[in-house]
Amino acid sequence: MKRLQNWIMLGCLLSNHAFAEPFTITSWNIEWLSTNGAVNKFSDQRDQADFDKLEQYFQSLNADVVAFQEVDNVNAIQRVAGNQYKILMSDRALPENSNHQFKEVNQYTGFAVRKGITLTDYADFPLESSANSKLRFASYVVVETDSKPIHMLSVHLKAGCSGAYKSNRDCSRLKDQAQRLNEWIQQRERKGEAYAILGDFNHNLSYSRDWMWKDLTESTDARLATRKTRADCKVRSNRNNHRTHQFRSVIDHIVVSDSLSASPAKQKVFETQDVLDYKLSDHCPVSTTIK
Repeated sequence: MKRLQNWIMLGCLLSNHAFAEPFTITSWNIEWLSTNGAVNKFSDQRDQADFDKLEQYFQSLNADVVAFQEVDNVNAIQRVAGNQYKILMSDRALPENSNHQFKEVNQYTGFAVRKGITLTDYADFPLESSANSKLRFASYVVVETDSKPIHMLSVHLKAGCSGAYKSNRDCSRLKDQAQRLNEWIQQRERKGEAYAILGDFNHNLSYSRDWMWKDLTESTDARLATRKTRADCKVRSNRNNHRTHQFRSVIDHIVVSDSLSASPAKQKVFETQDVLDYKLSDHCPVSTTIK
């Protein structure tokens, strides 16, 4: 009988270990990722070598879920993610939503989810009230982990207000988007649901007493996994293709519910020579592991 009890206890321990399997989530703005030649109006078109190098970095993340931004089409992101991932594009990319699309090249949000993970693809969460908005649609999925479902948004917020609040159109629109996200967070918390918001916030939420972090998390228990993430990312300089540029602050963030035990997020930094030799991105991926 004692031996049987020991086996039962061991079985429980093994089950608990499986229950707590780490789960890695990543945010990555891949800068005008497209297989469409029209992208040359906004950015250099990538060749096969560029896609191969991006795929190497993507695979090195070993992420279960990657929330991406600035992706124009499924073919482009699939070439980077590889066949091990299921791609879910923003609803804005659907043919019936042509009124929300630019004619030639678009910057969609979305997710690459490792195949085998159970998920539910929800309708986009719009971050602007304009009926014909062509931007600011948050992709929305729920993924099943060993412990609990996690509601996830992939976002790309308004640029032009990265620091202190100023009385201009950019900051006003960013403030509205932060308040919309706050409503979504409060909905999740009222229902006792775990959540993560990943993406390009175009703002440094880590500033002490930051106004946007206050608006985003008002009356919630949200935590910033990128609170202490170092800004080590080096990208190709816009002024000189033979030089690199290093940003002073992090604007790609991961916001998580207090119920998730998320590790401090880290950037995946590109090798300097890769930055100079290939068309990678002007953002480095940032990842956290949920334990």
